[in-house]
Amino acid sequence: MPPQDSAEYDALRATIRERGTARTWVFVAGLTAWAGLALGASALGVAPLLSVLPLIVLAGSFEAVFALHVSVERIGRYLQVFHADGWEDAAMSFGVPLAGLGVDPLFTSLFAAAALCNFVPVLEAGPVPAEWVGIGGVHLLFLFRLVLARRVSSRQRSADLARFQQLKDARTRRP
Repeated sequence: MPPQDSAEYDALRATIRERGTARTWVFVAGLTAWAGLALGASALGVAPLLSVLPLIVLAGSFEAVFALHVSVERIGRYLQVFHADGWEDAAMSFGVPLAGLGVDPLFTSLFAAAALCNFVPVLEAGPVPAEWVGIGGVHLLFLFRLVLARRVSSRQRSADLARFQQLKDARTRRP
């Protein structure tokens, strides 16, 4: 591998490592911040509308985790195509070793559980119909976002792999 390619490979592998670690820490920090806000709002018995603030923190944390995941996956596919990275090929081919042991790199189940917990104080406050629709709707939108992101994420590897292969093929066909 030429020195320039080797430097690029090493830098991209380091980026994958750093962003993969950052994704977990963003999740932990975001969930901690959400829990503090949610517990504070619940303990103070604030109006149902204020349950939206912890939800915004939760949603922001999820979006950061999702962005980190997408970028790590995309870099992995780039390495697989342009650097013939055997590790990436093996990781894609390996799959899940045992049923039920799949890893959720987006933490969607935990984000969904937190969103549902976030709605409990709203229920306890006896919301009026407008609060049910508005606040419940915002919570449902977040849950829908989780489902959509998970669906997109499940197709990302193959889509990115195909696109990078197209880019490589187009590069080799140039005169």
